[in-house]
Amino acid sequence: MKRIGILTAGGDTPALNATIYGAVERANALKVEILGLQRGYAGLLDSRVPHVHLNPLFTSIPELDPCKGGTLLGSSRTYIDETHNDRLALVAAHVRKLRLDGLICIGGDGTINGMQPICEILPCVLAPKTIDNDLGLNYIDEANEWIRKPIDSNPGYCEELVRSRDSMELEDIINYATPGYATAVYAVAQSIERLRTTAESHRRVAIVEVMGRQSGYIALGAAYAQPDIILIPESPLNLEQLTSRVVQLYELQQNVVIVVGEGVRNADGTELGATEPTFDPAGNVRYSGAADAISQMLSKSLGEDVFYDMRAFDPASSAIFIRKIGHTQRGGRPILFDRFYASQLGGKVVDLLVSGETNEVATLQYERTSGFQVSSISANKLRDQWGEIHPRSVHPSFYDAKRMQLSPAGIEYLHPIFTNAIGADDVECIRTQMFSSGSVRNRYQSVNTDIRKRIRYL
Repeated sequence: MKRIGILTAGGDTPALNATIYGAVERANALKVEILGLQRGYAGLLDSRVPHVHLNPLFTSIPELDPCKGGTLLGSSRTYIDETHNDRLALVAAHVRKLRLDGLICIGGDGTINGMQPICEILPCVLAPKTIDNDLGLNYIDEANEWIRKPIDSNPGYCEELVRSRDSMELEDIINYATPGYATAVYAVAQSIERLRTTAESHRRVAIVEVMGRQSGYIALGAAYAQPDIILIPESPLNLEQLTSRVVQLYELQQNVVIVVGEGVRNADGTELGATEPTFDPAGNVRYSGAADAISQMLSKSLGEDVFYDMRAFDPASSAIFIRKIGHTQRGGRPILFDRFYASQLGGKVVDLLVSGETNEVATLQYERTSGFQVSSISANKLRDQWGEIHPRSVHPSFYDAKRMQLSPAGIEYLHPIFTNAIGADDVECIRTQMFSSGSVRNRYQSVNTDIRKRIRYL
């Protein structure tokens, strides 16, 4: 193994550069060259194959900074599957011209699907990333517990997870936390803390929408900001229960903060934020308004009398406000937990390739006695019997649906991730850089400008 390619695919996360950094540093130690392929699979399909030599003379280039969010390699949602014979032939030709002995893909389930047909061309491994924390399994048998039930519509079936475990052990989780998740929760918790004071001051109900298409892990982590109610996609919305709890809380404290995962579903299973769904290039539903939908539902179910005493002379329509944290969750400097373990996983994928593995996914495992450690699993272990990879959902034991809050097991799950997630250097960075006098005198210097000077083509 003398030369390895590396690419980042799918949405950006704060820890991508840290993963690349870990891979390059490990490759330096093993005297392996690493070429960074621009814009994910799109760059591999480009006739010129734009790429950057990340470790000339086995020294990392200075532009590769693990403390910077995003990816210096660029990303795209272009994917390849086994039916794209012409694209696969193009990839094979480009791989030969680049003289690659292996390929590292950094991404989520869509990236795995794009990687697997390329495994027939050269060894490929995946370093996980997703702020949704949904790449993995709650326990090793979970992927085999999906069933398909026949229905009349097209496709002629619906999928359902029939769990064999009502409870679980933290040590059984496959890929305990994905790089980017901790930083996303940090951004969400900060935002909720700031919105709380507005809700308190104006006696209002705040509905805060966070990311999480099918998994409520970010909403779960938002508990660190002490929201009054947490709604996750895995637990159908009970409007009567929600309304009753909001009334109770508002009478007590004259404000309520509700955190909503963007994929929250109604009691009948419909997605509140996708009544008129659109789709992104990867085929995923774009959620446009779970918070908007809940706001409208609560406005009707609460009525105006609930707010009259505390908000006399103000219109009832202004009593509820919504905020979507959005892409703020996906950007910025990664906190210590993400930087450290992303780099560890980056080093692990290099070791996997050097040891002859292919179609493997690096994972982060947890043991109560020894803490976190890196490992790996075959990508096929994540697939159900029909070959589909499902987003890992929040296990029911982590969430108390009656209280609409974390359960004790959920608190136990979050504790190892966040107890020491922020480092002293994260705080020092805020102190020294946030209001640096140089920032107001100089324009932003994009890493893209410097990387363009290093790009080479076939």
